Amino acid sequence: MNSLTALSLSIGVLAGLATFLAVGPLSGVFLIWATTISWAAYFALGGDDTAAKNTIICSIFGVFMATYAAVEITNIAPDATLGFPAMAAIIVCVTVVVSCLAANIPALATIPATVLGYSATFAYLLQTPDMLTADVLLNLEWNNPCLLISFSLALGVGFGIASGKLAAMWTTIED
Repeated sequence: MNSLTALSLSIGVLAGLATFLAVGPLSGVFLIWATTISWAAYFALGGDDTAAKNTIICSIFGVFMATYAAVEITNIAPDATLGFPAMAAIIVCVTVVVSCLAANIPALATIPATVLGYSATFAYLLQTPDMLTADVLLNLEWNNPCLLISFSLALGVGFGIASGKLAAMWTTIED
């Protein structure tokens, strides 16, 4: 089987499995959309051991930076001089600059994965009712984005690795 067909089939089969798990027996344990983000990032970054390491470390770093920003946003006083929108924008600006400057540290040098983790966190917080609160951000329950989003992103890398290995196995099958 050619490599594109094998990879397409392996991704499809494992995407089906991931979907079954996400909406079935593991509902609420991981977020399928966050899992597929890091699955794609793993391949975009090379689909090898280095890509796996960089995707996991940097995307989780992005989750932590976004969570920190979110905590700070929840602390904006209603009567802030610059107003809520400007203060939130400043907090995001500063945390994104720090996230990118952290790329000077070799382990945090994969900025795209950091941005994916940051963005996935805010997607979760802004699109899921009642998540952008200090109670959620600072608790140790599974809805805390540091736990749920980080796990979902790391799981996606696992699915990426599995789909690559399955595709490699299937490329040895003759047509």
